[in-house]
Amino acid sequence: MRLYVLSALCAFLSVLPDAVSGQLTTSVGPLTSRSAKASKRTCSVLDYGARADNSTDLGPPLLAAFNACKSGGVVQIPSGNYALETWQTLSGGNAWALQLDGMIYRAGTAGGNMLFIEHSTDFELFSSTSRGGMQGLGYVFHAQGSITGPRLLRLYEVTSFSVHDIVLVDAPAFHFVMDTCTRGEVYNMAIRGGDHGGLDGIDVWGDNIWVHDVEVTNKDECVTVKSPASNMLIENIYCNWSGGCAIGSLGTGTSISNIEYNNVYTWSSNQMMMIKSNGGDGTVSSVTFDNFIGHGNAYSLDIDQYWSSESTQAGNGVQLSDIRVSNWHGTEASGSARGPIRIICADGAPCTSITLVDFAMWTESGSSQWYACRSAYGTGACLHSGSSYTSYAVSTTTLGSAPTGYSAATMAADLKTAFGFTTSIPIPTIPTSFYPGATPVSKLLGS
Repeated sequence: MRLYVLSALCAFLSVLPDAVSGQLTTSVGPLTSRSAKASKRTCSVLDYGARADNSTDLGPPLLAAFNACKSGGVVQIPSGNYALETWQTLSGGNAWALQLDGMIYRAGTAGGNMLFIEHSTDFELFSSTSRGGMQGLGYVFHAQGSITGPRLLRLYEVTSFSVHDIVLVDAPAFHFVMDTCTRGEVYNMAIRGGDHGGLDGIDVWGDNIWVHDVEVTNKDECVTVKSPASNMLIENIYCNWSGGCAIGSLGTGTSISNIEYNNVYTWSSNQMMMIKSNGGDGTVSSVTFDNFIGHGNAYSLDIDQYWSSESTQAGNGVQLSDIRVSNWHGTEASGSARGPIRIICADGAPCTSITLVDFAMWTESGSSQWYACRSAYGTGACLHSGSSYTSYAVSTTTLGSAPTGYSAATMAADLKTAFGFTTSIPIPTIPTSFYPGATPVSKLLGS
């Protein structure tokens, strides 16, 4: 058995790009194919009382279909529009898939999670047409001044899984959360939310997760790693008028290691990448932010360990170490108001071994920009050298001319305006390009 597992892992790693095999320490994704699951059993929600009339509650038929196929099989939600009035928890499945070819519309008003999948192994959520998904109609909540409605999709303690070829639209709160999940792959998705904080795109923590070829529109987290997390690769990400990607927010007991973001394109967002905390303790180590392109963003690289939006946590600060930032190009909205490099580390836990390589950003307005560092050690920009690692006050470097090579490509689908917060948001199609010049890893199933 041990020899078989080792052979399978070696075979898996041999067909992946070097960057993938370098981050993931085991295989990711379902253990059995969709066809193998379907050959065992197929459970259509239409056979359990569902109707594609956007009126009949999908909840009870979905639960009944799941119970029939939870030990192996495919639960099918065929094309059409379905109303979900009662949220469903699908727990304890093994070797099963949810084929979401229809569009699920929120019809209930409870909090929590519209679709909650937990304690499952060998699971796949997909649309065979690449047109299925969930429409949360969050603008109805938001027009009443609330962002405390339900999340659309939450996975908890799910192992060996994939989620792909679906869209998630206008969540009243968060769109997609992966909580304590392992060996997962997420790809070929479009997430479109309101232009307001608190409407996260993807939040993930766990081990060995590969997120790639995803577009997010909102005004909070694009694809964000939270603690505890290890062995994650996040690549080919299109933050299209979003809050931007991040690690955090971080508190006590932080444990994050071996994280890579690669090929991240960010347009008209709060930041290109942020690490955020305020006090706390623990560690973030072995992190790479490689191949970032940005335009029109407020911040570019923003490490803020005194983040004012988070209440102060117990502890002297989270220790950040071995962080590499390389090959960043593009422009920021205003380099004199918010410089493209801002590394503000905790005085009680100075950052160490930060490396900035090939970082060329320039301002879209004005003729200067600044870099700012505090209690941060490494190489590049305003970072201090040496090994004493004592705290120091903010030091600022001002640049009056553009760096060589800052020019970078744009994306044809860059939004001209946001979708608002209190009006209906249209259902998008999943794009076929997520980063300039990069080919998606997998073709859309519906192509």
